[in-house]
Amino acid sequence: MKNITDSFVSLGHWPSAGSFGFNTDILATNPINLSVVIGVLIFFGKGVLSDLLDNRKQRILNTIRNSEELRGGAIEQLEKARARLRKVEMEADQFRVNGYSEIERQKWDLSNSTSQTLEQFENFKNETIQFEQQRAINQVRQRVFQQALQGALGTLNSCLNNELHLRTISANIGMLGAMKEITD
Repeated sequence: MKNITDSFVSLGHWPSAGSFGFNTDILATNPINLSVVIGVLIFFGKGVLSDLLDNRKQRILNTIRNSEELRGGAIEQLEKARARLRKVEMEADQFRVNGYSEIERQKWDLSNSTSQTLEQFENFKNETIQFEQQRAINQVRQRVFQQALQGALGTLNSCLNNELHLRTISANIGMLGAMKEITD
């Protein structure tokens, strides 16, 4: 440390003129060299440094402006998206309400349609049963009639002799003649 202070003190004791040479004392020459280099850098580099700082300042300002514009655009898009979201939510609610109404209407229609179909099937079943009963009754009547007729013919054939047979035919011819006279 003492050498550094001695070198600064010795700066004031240089010989005024007459000799030119190399000073080999590094500690004594460094502050001078540094001050010269710093002075040259400040003198010549001030414009370059100022230009670099101005350019950097402009880029930062442009970046801030672009960021503000992008932020404004993003806010605007966000508001548009929120508005679209509200609209879509309202439409979804309306679809939901309409869907529930439509489901209830279709359920009611299906219930009514099913009831009507069941009623028609019941009516058809009843008509079919009545038709089949009537057909069965008719078949039974025909068989009973056929059996009665066969029984009557059998009884007549067994009971009739020729004389009774001729009297029956004569009586029937007489009735037909009387009916003809009445109609004339």
